[in-house]
Amino acid sequence: MAKEKTKIGLVALRLGMGWYFFYAGLSKILNPEWTSAGYLSGAKTLPGLFEWFTQAGNVGWVDFLNEWGLLLIGLSLILGLFVRYASIAGMVLMVFYWLPVLDFPYVGHGIIVDDHIIYMLVFYVFIKTRAGMHFGLDKKFLK
Repeated sequence: MAKEKTKIGLVALRLGMGWYFFYAGLSKILNPEWTSAGYLSGAKTLPGLFEWFTQAGNVGWVDFLNEWGLLLIGLSLILGLFVRYASIAGMVLMVFYWLPVLDFPYVGHGIIVDDHIIYMLVFYVFIKTRAGMHFGLDKKFLK
């Protein structure tokens, strides 16, 4: 019984995270004014790297990867398909969201840990529990 409740909780978490990421990507794709430049230009950690990302020749592909990465990670989690790969991509993306706002050891309203770190931990749980195997398409396509 407890095992079944754990699976249901894991599926609920996967679906919630999936919708959150899917919607974040879709809202950026549908907004022609959206760009990551504002978020990245004030980077406190590795400012040279993030400044390079905001240059005219780079910001287009950076925005594209961000928008479609969010959408596809979200879709993968919702469908439970390739959850391991989507979780790895999600962890990498969260590092690139976390670093610009990190003013070591402070980040946002905390010290080192903020929502991006929590999302990385959730993705880690998805990897370790093979979350796509529970009411997801990974069970059909991956073994």
